[in-house]
Amino acid sequence: MAAADTHRIALLTGMSGSGKSTATKALEDLGYFCIDNLPVLLLPKLLELVGRGTSDEVHRLAIVIDAREGQQLPSVPAALEELRRQGHKLEVVFFDAADDALLRRYSETRRRHPLSPEGTVQEGIVQERRVLAQLRGLADEIIDTTRMTVHELRDAMTARFGGASAEELLNVTLLSFGFRNGIPPVSDLVFDVRFLPNPYFVEGLKPHPGTDPRVAAWVLERQQTEEFLERIESLLAFLLPQYRAEGKSYLTVSIGCTGGRHRSVVLAEELAKRLSDKHRAKVKVTHRDVAKV
Repeated sequence: MAAADTHRIALLTGMSGSGKSTATKALEDLGYFCIDNLPVLLLPKLLELVGRGTSDEVHRLAIVIDAREGQQLPSVPAALEELRRQGHKLEVVFFDAADDALLRRYSETRRRHPLSPEGTVQEGIVQERRVLAQLRGLADEIIDTTRMTVHELRDAMTARFGGASAEELLNVTLLSFGFRNGIPPVSDLVFDVRFLPNPYFVEGLKPHPGTDPRVAAWVLERQQTEEFLERIESLLAFLLPQYRAEGKSYLTVSIGCTGGRHRSVVLAEELAKRLSDKHRAKVKVTHRDVAKV
C-alpha cells in the first residue's frame, strides 16, 4: 500500500463512563476525523472513502469501538491486525476507571448502562469488563481516568496524538505541583524536592510564591538546590535525546514539594532556563498549585 493511502488511526475503547467522549473531543480539536460507535464491518469501507481525500487531516482518524459493538466485538482483533498489515499506523487506547468512579459518574448523569438497561449499573460494569477483556489486552496504552480531571485527560490525548512532526524538537513540560494535592496523572517523570529547605517557614517569604524573585533567590542560593539542579540537568541532558530518538513528541517532568507554591515552582523555572539555553529543549512551564493556599 502506498504511503499516501495509509492513515494514522487512533482506536479508542474502554469502559462506559471512563472518558472516551472527552478524549474524542480532544482529538477533534487536533484535527482528527472522529467516528463514535463504528461497526467494525464498516471500517474497510470507511478507509476506502477517506482514502480519496488529499489533505493531511483526512489521513488522521479517531474511531470509538467498545462494548456497544455487540456480537461483532470478537471480530475486532482480527480487523485491527489487518489494518496494521496494510501499513496503517494504528494506536489502541483503552480507557478505564475504578468501579466506584464509574458508579459515581453514572449517578451524576443518571444514564443507564448500555449492557444493563434493565438491571443495575454495577451489573453492567461487571459484564462490560468481561466482554472488553480481550481488547484491553491489545491496547498500546491504558489510561486510568479515576483521578483525572477533564483537562488532564485532554492534555494526555494531546501529548500522545499531537501534531508535532518527527523533525521537531521534543516538547517538554515542567510541571510544578504539591504532593498534598496528588501527583499529576500526566507525569512521565516525577521529582520530589521536599528535602530542600522550605521558604514557607522563613519570615517575609511565606506569603509569596516561588515566582517572586526574593523566594527564588533564597531557594537557589542553597547548596543542596544547586547540586540537585546540576544532577537533574545532567540526567535530562542524557534522557531528552533518547526520547527524541524513540519518537516521543511530548514529555512531562513534574517537580513536587509539599504545597506546590515555593520550592517546586522555583526549580521548575530555573530548570526551564537551563534546558532552553543549554540543551535546545522546547520547554513550557506550568504551575498547577501555585495559587492554592
